[in-house]
Amino acid sequence: MLLPCEAHAPADFDFIIGRWRVAHRRLAARLCGSQDWVAFEGESATTKILGGYGNLEDNLLKFPEGDFRAAALRSFCEADGLWSIWWLDGRNPTCLDTPVRGKFVDHIGLFYADDVLDGQAIKVRFTWFALPGQAPAWEQAFSSDGGLSWETNWQMTFYPVDSAGC
Repeated sequence: MLLPCEAHAPADFDFIIGRWRVAHRRLAARLCGSQDWVAFEGESATTKILGGYGNLEDNLLKFPEGDFRAAALRSFCEADGLWSIWWLDGRNPTCLDTPVRGKFVDHIGLFYADDVLDGQAIKVRFTWFALPGQAPAWEQAFSSDGGLSWETNWQMTFYPVDSAGC
């Protein structure tokens, strides 16, 4: 049972609350010029937490090499008006990824972080598309040149199974 949400909780991620079938598309290799995309299915369920100032997304990813679980944790900071998003990969359950931070403008959310991939400093960008009348979508991109250029390496499109939330 969920606790009630606070009256003035942010609604930015309300579009993703509920259960989803997810179509994934991911580059086979990152930051090496690969054009080989791998498609696979998944499932996702997101519920509000923290009185509506956060949400938790439970994921089942059906990679060609085998299924695994993961979770996204999102929280909103009233002081700066930004969301933080952490990723927890069930294959490495003792480590949260570096959080990306950002906000939505005109139904598009941009979230950034500095991180390291295979020993190389990179920038990470998550883009959420919450456009009215369209299926919600997300993509991840990496930059190895300080953000001058970006390689999109993962895309997800969400199709509703049912709705739930507060």
